[in-house]
Amino acid sequence: MTPEQFIDAALWFPEAGESEPFGPGALVYKVAGRKMFALLTGGGGGAPATVNLKCDPELALELRQRFPAVTPGWHMDKRHWNSVLLDGTVPDDELVEMLTHSYTRVAEGLRRADRDRVLAVLGDDAPPLPGTDGS
Repeated sequence: MTPEQFIDAALWFPEAGESEPFGPGALVYKVAGRKMFALLTGGGGGAPATVNLKCDPELALELRQRFPAVTPGWHMDKRHWNSVLLDGTVPDDELVEMLTHSYTRVAEGLRRADRDRVLAVLGDDAPPLPGTDGS
């Protein structure tokens, strides 16, 4: 998955927003303008980009064992966050699943009114895989 495809997938979620609070080169994705569910960095000079995603601690360990490109979250709580190198070794459907999991975990931590609103809109949907939305 390219960084551009990741951006499209991250912004697909209800009330997802993008900002650069840490300056250029670090894109933060928040749900309902409140809590971060993804952080996209790097990708310049031919090096692959990296995305940090929130994850259930047990699942985080499993993903790290399955994919060499998944490591403990860089500059994050390493128990609850994974860093995923966008080098093409993690299948797009797995990455979309990780992104959906991160968004849902963060949305579940919102105050009740925000949580109920964004999760009701999300339902059982997941973002389309890159390249399947007609683009």
